Amino acid sequence: MHDAPLAPGKRLAELRQASGLSQRRVAELSGLTHSAISTIEQDKVSPALSTLQKLLKVYGLSLSAFFSEPESTALPRIVVDREDLIEIGGQGVSLLMVNNGNPQRTLSMMLETYQPGATTGEKIRHAGEETGTVLEGDIILTVNGEDFALTAGQSYVFDTGLPHSFYNPGDACCRIVSAHTPTTF
Repeated sequence: MHDAPLAPGKRLAELRQASGLSQRRVAELSGLTHSAISTIEQDKVSPALSTLQKLLKVYGLSLSAFFSEPESTALPRIVVDREDLIEIGGQGVSLLMVNNGNPQRTLSMMLETYQPGATTGEKIRHAGEETGTVLEGDIILTVNGEDFALTAGQSYVFDTGLPHSFYNPGDACCRIVSAHTPTTF
């Protein structure tokens, strides 16, 4: 039996308190407003992926470490069931991270679903490289200010140190499978 995981806001509040930081100091360090930190910590809103990354940078954590269960002595799983995928998306974008509990893993993989009109929002940047394949639907990938329209069957590879975002311009869902290295997610 697993204990129920903490809601993201509650977990962020615990991280802040364990670091001995005030909400105002976290706001200064992350570039967010004090009210945004407060609202997120109370789980009144789910932070966008880019906002969560800013907060986790303050605490020196990756997304995968944030969403992983506390370390145990168990060996990493080989088979990861659908219900064990970790959802790190929101607001019309589902980003299901495949994570077997191995803190030393060097590759991150996600199953992504973009509802019609959904976007990852503001441009994201993180060290590494990403590759993916559009399984169904259409997506506009913007990398360093340049738009790339991709359809089912097309793949992409880019340096994630460049500002990037995804947007579904169509009227149907878009599904993508992607891999990232290093494991910033």
